[in-house]
Amino acid sequence: MDTYPISTELQDRCVNMIARLVNAPIKDGEPAIGAGCIGSSEAIMLAGLAFKRKWQNKRKEQGLPYDKPNIVTGANVQVCWEKFARYFEVELREVKLREGYYIMDPVKAVELVDENTICVAGILGSTYNGEFEDIKLLNDLLVEKNAQTGWDTPIHVDGASGGFIAPFIYPDLEWDFRLPLVKSINLSGHKYGLVYAGVGWVVWRSKEDLPEELIFHVNYLGTDQPTFTLNFSKGASHLIAQYYQFIRLGHNGYKRVMQNCRENALYLRDSVEATGYFNILSKREGVPLLAFSLKDRSQFDEYDVADNLKRFGWILPAYTMAPDAQHVTLLRAVVREDFSRTLADRLVRDIIRTIDYLEHRAAKSTSLVPIKPLSAAENVNRIGHDFLRRLRESAAKAKSQGVC
Repeated sequence: MDTYPISTELQDRCVNMIARLVNAPIKDGEPAIGAGCIGSSEAIMLAGLAFKRKWQNKRKEQGLPYDKPNIVTGANVQVCWEKFARYFEVELREVKLREGYYIMDPVKAVELVDENTICVAGILGSTYNGEFEDIKLLNDLLVEKNAQTGWDTPIHVDGASGGFIAPFIYPDLEWDFRLPLVKSINLSGHKYGLVYAGVGWVVWRSKEDLPEELIFHVNYLGTDQPTFTLNFSKGASHLIAQYYQFIRLGHNGYKRVMQNCRENALYLRDSVEATGYFNILSKREGVPLLAFSLKDRSQFDEYDVADNLKRFGWILPAYTMAPDAQHVTLLRAVVREDFSRTLADRLVRDIIRTIDYLEHRAAKSTSLVPIKPLSAAENVNRIGHDFLRRLRESAAKAKSQGVC
């Protein structure tokens, strides 16, 4: 605190605002329990370590073996969960996906839980298709199983993608600390927290959910400083940027941004679906993105579409679903704050041009005219026109200066 007093205070303020955003049961004047991280990967590592240590401590008290911890997730988790399991020697039990169901099935997840399960991880916004997993159903099923077995298996919510979305546009969705078994949540500030990479956050339900022995106390910066991070030194610029966004936009400002992202994502979804070329694999409610796959893959596939869209300056990843749905290949377009309807129209037009080109190429048409990328000048004109339009729209809207 002596060396970097303001940075520490800003981090604590952010933790308190985030904890209240996700309905942590905090009394007035009581500080929230959490930490700023360099991303959700570190946040997940810290949350996982807390679950593991708490489980080990309880097993030791009961005189039971504590050398075979496991964690239950869906096969659609981000790779950081696999890293946690491998690095910290925890068995990873994955619920496999299936055709038409591309998130973790809560029923199957609870079936994998045993006395050695340190937690079940649910995802609020799958990396693959942006879908929210049913955290409430998972909580209810676990409550029932815990009552039958005498266990107290908890839940961690990976809110890297959806943690800054659901509170603003799906306020009635129960996924956070309103559910009794949710003990920790991570969020990514550099996704829909509207800050550049990398900053992430982890918050715990209460002080009891973070074992004290995991917190280190150092005084070589002048006074006692508690620390619970994987790395000690890190820049404060992203913490400051996060605090700035919270104060500048406030709750109403974030709500407007998220609503706009959702509306543009739905507009893009309807426009792409109307082309007739694609199956839509993302849900209308979830992270504002579009995941879609080709209906007809007989002549070309999603990788061809992604590769040829680069000619227009679009980078849409093509990838396969997680096991056991890896036979499904899809494309993904994430709708950010700066993705306008003008850009959506442009993307759809370029997708249609790409499909037309690929169909002609596959047919080996003699009249094939090679697809012509836009010139630098044309791209500048397009971008400039869109920028001015969005500037006028922004100036016409009411400003939000509330405090989050």
